[in-house]
Amino acid sequence: MNATDQRSTTADTEARRTSAATDAPTAGVNATREPSFLLAKPEKRVLRAIARRLPRWILPDDLTLLGVVAAAAICVAYLLSNGSDAWLWVASGLLVVHWLGDSLDGTLARVRGIQRPRYGYYLDHLVDAGATAAIAIGLGLSPYMLLSVGMLLGVAYLVLSVNVYLESQALGRFSIGYGLIGPTEVRVLLIALNTALALGLNLRFDVFGTDITALDVTGVVLAAGMLVLLIGRALRNLRELAVAEPAAPRGPFLHRSVRGRIATPAR
Repeated sequence: MNATDQRSTTADTEARRTSAATDAPTAGVNATREPSFLLAKPEKRVLRAIARRLPRWILPDDLTLLGVVAAAAICVAYLLSNGSDAWLWVASGLLVVHWLGDSLDGTLARVRGIQRPRYGYYLDHLVDAGATAAIAIGLGLSPYMLLSVGMLLGVAYLVLSVNVYLESQALGRFSIGYGLIGPTEVRVLLIALNTALALGLNLRFDVFGTDITALDVTGVVLAAGMLVLLIGRALRNLRELAVAEPAAPRGPFLHRSVRGRIATPAR
C-alpha cells in the first residue's frame, strides 16, 4: 500500500468514527427531566434568573470548573476544621459556591441555546462523582464524623446517582431527586449541620467505646434512608421494565423423555 492509499484509508476510518459518534443514540442525554425534589421549582427560577444576568464571556465549562474547585476546597475546609471550628463557616460558604457551579452550568447552556447534550451529560456526571467523593472524604477527615461513616454516605450517594443514570438510559427519564430529597436539599442539610457545630452544638455519644457525634448519627440515618429509597425505586423500575419486556416462559423442569423413564418402573 502506497502513502496515498494509507492516507485515504486513514481518512475513511476517521470519517466512519466521526459518523458513528454523530449518529450515536442520545436517548439517555435527551431523557425527560423530572424535577420532583422539594426545592426543584424555586431553584429552577433562581438559576434561570442568574443565568440571564451572567456576562457573555462566562461559559458553562467555567461554571463546571468552579464546582470542581469548590468541592476540593470543601474537602480541605473540613480537614482544617480539626484546628478550628471557623472552617465550618468556610465549608458552608463553599457549599453555596459548589451549588452555583454544579447547578448553573446546564441552566446557562439551556438559557443561551448552546447545549452539548452528550458532552454535558458525560462531563457533568463525571464531575459529580468526583465532587461527591471529595466532600465525603472531607467529612470523614473532620473531627465531627468517622471516616467510615463518611465513606458509607459517599458510597450510598454514588449508588443512587448510578441508578439515576441507568434510568435515563433504560426508561428515558432523568430524575436526580428521590422523593423530596435531591442534591440541593442535601447541601442545605449540610449547611445546617455545619452551623449547629460551629455554634458549639456538638453532641457526642459513647457507643461501645467509640466516640459518636450527631453528624455520625445523621450520616448513618441518611445512608439507611438512601438505601430504602433506592430499593423502592429499583423495584418500581423493574416492574415497569418487566411489563414492557415480558420474560420468556419457563420451560419444563425435566425433558418429556426423562419424565417418562422416571415414571415407568424398570422390568
